Amino acid sequence: MTDKKLTLAELRASIDDTDRQIADLISQRARYAQAVGEAKKENGAKDVVYYRPEREAQVLRSVMERNHANGGPLDDEEIARLFREIMSACLALEKPLKVAFLGPEGTFTQEAVVKHFGASTTPVAMGAIDEVFREVEAGAVNYGVVPVENSTEGVVTHTLDNFINSGLQICGEVVLRIHQNLMISDVTKKDGITRIYSHSQSLAQCRKWLDAHYPNAERVPVNSNADAAKRIKGEWHSAAIASVTAADIYDLIVLDENIEDMPDNSTRFLIIGTQEVPASGVDKTSIMVSMRNEPGALHNLLEPFHRLGIDLTRVETRPSRSGAWNYVFFIDFNGHQSEENVQQALLDVGNQAAELKVLGSYPVGVL
Repeated sequence: MTDKKLTLAELRASIDDTDRQIADLISQRARYAQAVGEAKKENGAKDVVYYRPEREAQVLRSVMERNHANGGPLDDEEIARLFREIMSACLALEKPLKVAFLGPEGTFTQEAVVKHFGASTTPVAMGAIDEVFREVEAGAVNYGVVPVENSTEGVVTHTLDNFINSGLQICGEVVLRIHQNLMISDVTKKDGITRIYSHSQSLAQCRKWLDAHYPNAERVPVNSNADAAKRIKGEWHSAAIASVTAADIYDLIVLDENIEDMPDNSTRFLIIGTQEVPASGVDKTSIMVSMRNEPGALHNLLEPFHRLGIDLTRVETRPSRSGAWNYVFFIDFNGHQSEENVQQALLDVGNQAAELKVLGSYPVGVL
């Protein structure tokens, strides 16, 4: 660009030329991705790993950092989302990923799949969280996406309980901003709504709004928000709380938007798989610990992290199946298990714990 002010025709010509360059570069990147896939096959490895979470996190961080440094007119996250889709399409040339999620089609978990893996992934809907774990363990899909905590309602206990007996690894995380919407079908009588379907977490996230607008309506928890959206087709007295995506899929009418009680309502999802993920530079580790039931057990569990300067980001407890009043601790902290201070902390905790399981080290969510 020069100081000369370009005419509208010249600007459009410049955009057309830039578009051609972008298309050529994307094609070049896709050919490199194909070559990477062929090189992996030629190495003769029994289980070829096509998706590298740590590598993709590094690329997306670099894209955002360059955009910020150059003062790009697009938001850092917006430019990263564009690259996310390019990377997704290129990865599909190597090997299309199959990712299980809590279905049916139209759930927030499916939105998390697309946000993390891109639109070129093949989502596979499951009826329950434990089915997602089983599909990944059986090798029927490459990865699974499961909700683990909501900023308003806290931990998703079904997900934590599945980790107790699972050998799967956490390979990544993604945080999704959650907007709840009240929707009806074309046969619903707006003034006659007496039943509202949704997932129990969503009903809880909209408790105050429901108390104010539908205090007498029955609140019916179901397996997922998308299941709620499907149920109201043909029910003249029912409504559902779900995503706009679900409304589009099941041809529903959105009556009220953004009805969640907390404006910053977000849900964190975990990516589960079978591979251990190398360090990306900005990582998190999740562990599960069973402590012996004795005085000072909690102090002994937490002390090594404090001493070694490790930042804990989450501590949850679940009842242990080994006996009454015994508990399992789920702990997230910043750092990768390959780092020296993390290794020392895990060693110190393991020496005092009845059981210690590392659920995985993985990149902190970029998008």
